[in-house]
Amino acid sequence: MTHPSPEVIHALSEGRFASPFDVLGLHEVDEGGWVARAWVPGADVVEVLPFYGEADGTSETPGLSPLPAVPATRIEDSSVFVASFPDADGPFAYRLRVDGEELEDPYRFLPVLTDVQLERLRHPNGRIHEILGARPTEHQDVSGTVFAVWAPHARAVSLVGSFNGWKTNRHPMRPRGSSGVWELFLPGVEAGALYKYRVIGPMRPEPMLKSDPCGRQMQLRPDNASVVPAPRRHDWRDEEWLEARPRQQDIDGPISIYEVHLSSWRRKEGANARKGEPGWMDYREIADELVPYVAELGFTHIELLPVTEHPYDASWGYQTVGYFAPTSRHGDPDGLRYLVDRAHAAGIGIILDWVPAHFPRDAHGLGFFDGTHLYEHADPRKGVHPDWGTYIFNYARREVVAFLVSSALYWIEEFHIDGLRLDAVASMLYLDYSRDEGQWIPNEFGGRENIEATAFLRTLNETIHAEHPGVLVAAEESTAWPQVTHAVDDGGLGFDLKWNMGWMHDTLEIMQSDPLYRSGLYSNLTFGITYAFAERFLLAFSHDEVVHLKGSMLRKMPGSTLDRFASLRLLYGYMWTHPGKKLLFMGSELATWDEWDDHGSLDWALAEEPMHKGVRSWVASLNALYAEEPALHGTDFTSGGFEWIDCHDPDRTTIAYLRWSPEWEHFLVVVCNFTPMAWEGYRLAVPYPGDYEVVLDSGAERFGGGGTLDAETFPTTDEPHLGRDQYVELTLPPLSVIVFRQAAKDGGPVRS
Repeated sequence: MTHPSPEVIHALSEGRFASPFDVLGLHEVDEGGWVARAWVPGADVVEVLPFYGEADGTSETPGLSPLPAVPATRIEDSSVFVASFPDADGPFAYRLRVDGEELEDPYRFLPVLTDVQLERLRHPNGRIHEILGARPTEHQDVSGTVFAVWAPHARAVSLVGSFNGWKTNRHPMRPRGSSGVWELFLPGVEAGALYKYRVIGPMRPEPMLKSDPCGRQMQLRPDNASVVPAPRRHDWRDEEWLEARPRQQDIDGPISIYEVHLSSWRRKEGANARKGEPGWMDYREIADELVPYVAELGFTHIELLPVTEHPYDASWGYQTVGYFAPTSRHGDPDGLRYLVDRAHAAGIGIILDWVPAHFPRDAHGLGFFDGTHLYEHADPRKGVHPDWGTYIFNYARREVVAFLVSSALYWIEEFHIDGLRLDAVASMLYLDYSRDEGQWIPNEFGGRENIEATAFLRTLNETIHAEHPGVLVAAEESTAWPQVTHAVDDGGLGFDLKWNMGWMHDTLEIMQSDPLYRSGLYSNLTFGITYAFAERFLLAFSHDEVVHLKGSMLRKMPGSTLDRFASLRLLYGYMWTHPGKKLLFMGSELATWDEWDDHGSLDWALAEEPMHKGVRSWVASLNALYAEEPALHGTDFTSGGFEWIDCHDPDRTTIAYLRWSPEWEHFLVVVCNFTPMAWEGYRLAVPYPGDYEVVLDSGAERFGGGGTLDAETFPTTDEPHLGRDQYVELTLPPLSVIVFRQAAKDGGPVRS
């Protein structure tokens, strides 16, 4: 066939032709010789410039044409031009001259992706980001970018972008057999080019313009095109950190996390987001201020609310569109690498909030991607989240699992992320989550458990831990699902940590109540220990607790201003001495009066006000003690590391407990008073005789308290109390937490 049929030409002109390489490019003809067909909409004169070399494009003089140019003839009134080479005895390389300008013909190139690569799309750790998306490369000795997208049910896919004037019919893509992948190598396209995929599906006649699911960079909202990424230019300097990471992040070590929303931690002076002036700092600016600040506070980790690209600011990143793209709100991907590197240099790990539970319905996103429910379930009883109106991933599809696992590995490998926190895990585990009867579909055994989702979570955790030992994976999981943090081989889900939502709710309930009537909620302080060691728990006062009219952490506390600050210090002291790792949302260390405003910035004017500065100093001191004392971090998940001294004092609403170090070599004594009353003659039973010194006192003047504790060292009285042979006696200050250590004797530590 010398000329394509009118039907083919019409399909090309409408961008609906599914097999462009069957017609375009170089083809042998039955009569002998070869023809080159070029698809050049808008051209007037087209010539073909053959040059020496094999069909793979090799030539001693690439880009030159030692052979005469051959005019190409337009087929009727179409944009198809044909040049004949009757004497050619085999395939050859060529270029086009279009209206006097030389350019490469994308349709003369062989495929870039191999069959082995395409097979990886169905493997859970296939790292599909190395295959799909836009990748600048050199192919057949020509520089350009290869684009590849998975759209197995599409009838046709075209590439549109800044390189072709956003013409919807200029660059139809090549289907790669049964893989479902569409591919095209575009010569000359460089980093920074904008692009989308024009997809024609089987169920809708109108084409859809889609961002790249595997795109590594996107435009700043409200624009949503994908961006051809530049090669990494950041020179990593964190080799020592990565080598030490398995030790640094051992779950028996201190893990204290500062949770941050980058867009509202600090903004540029004078910016007003509500007037269209967001004033966002870029990643580098944030790093230079955030990392030293967190280091001074003594946190071991920074957790970033999702920096995966998202179209809606107010979603805080939890409605992700770009699962491989850092948000452009704060600059380019190298900027994020700089932030991570800067944190590692300060000994701080970076945890990323990551959302595999659902994704938004934005037209340019994953939903209905190839004209079918590709990434999501088709049945809304499984495919639509009832609370958020978002789509739910179809975890039964191997390519979807590969997509999500690849995203997780991408952030770990490309950005040296040290951990992932999975949002909304409970909604993944249960088919009836937030659904009424009749609105959900039971599993194959008639149950409510989402078998495909649990299999995905196990695959994800096993893959991460096998390939990146020491990387942490935490679950925000609010139910009693068993063995969330147990090994997969033992029937668990394989997470490292689980957020302790029950402890958080119980604790805030009693702390927000009138202190004079807290005795009725006394069990809120004691019940958590009954299950504290069933999982590896993380205690979190996160962003969710300081939004939507819930008030700031300080504002939650009742009473006078002084009582509010005392209660907040008590709350944090109780948290830091309770078994479990720690997480605190930004601004909570400043004791801000106002709840979090994602459109604004933290109230940094409070930082040097005495009472607020005292809370910040208290948090830093808690972190310092937590890091240096194995008794506070080494037995977080061991029941033997916690021992009640007194959990039967509801009338005074006090509790006292011991935290033991591993092997019971050392201990700390903690006593908390949850009322605004001072208790004179308070007897605190202790394990051994001797002097007990105050390690931390939440009421100390340096923390903004009144300094009412009547001594710094307390001797024991040898008299039985609460089942022990001795006690120390003190006046227990109101709304306070005090940590004691047995004082050294004869120049050495006391046997404990």
